[in-house]
Amino acid sequence: MTEEVRNNANKPKRDGNRPGGPRRDRGNFKEVQKEFQEELVEIARVTRVTAGGRQLRFRASVVIGNGKGTVGLGIGKAGEVAIAVEKAVRDAKKNLINFPIVNGTLPHDVTSNFKATTVMVHPASDGTGIIAGGAIRKLIFVSGLKDVIVKRFGGNNPLTNVRAAVKALSLIKKADSPFLKSKVAKVEAAKVDAVISETPTGETTTA
Repeated sequence: MTEEVRNNANKPKRDGNRPGGPRRDRGNFKEVQKEFQEELVEIARVTRVTAGGRQLRFRASVVIGNGKGTVGLGIGKAGEVAIAVEKAVRDAKKNLINFPIVNGTLPHDVTSNFKATTVMVHPASDGTGIIAGGAIRKLIFVSGLKDVIVKRFGGNNPLTNVRAAVKALSLIKKADSPFLKSKVAKVEAAKVDAVISETPTGETTTA
């Protein structure tokens, strides 16, 4: 037996018959929580004509949201899909919008137009869920809304539809805003006028 073998035999044993002590646990890595949820809307192949010919690239459209009324839409282009998605996420963080959420839904309905697409977003009662389709559903999912109804009219382009939905969410006012208070006052006044007009002459209504 050589001198080196004798020295190794005299070393203290680790757990699991390994010299030098117990092995460190390498499985206790904590996953970093992302600030925003990410949803891929569309990946399209685009070409750019240059002097050397056509260059094939990928265009990625991504929506992000924190689940608390903050959403963003970003677009990125690159020669590889992964890089295009990464660029789109960075672009979305530069285009964030905020809107109020009241009990999981919206304080009022809103309609917006973008190019050939018209989007109507309506509040819904508790338990309704998300009634929306296509790319708009992904946007609503990351926004934090739980009960909402979205109707789309016009174009079928996913990117255009999401742009119209983002524009609609940006038009939503806070529940205590003067705009919404005046709108509610007008609705209540119209209801009172309707009741008065339906009441026969000479009769009075009691509360």
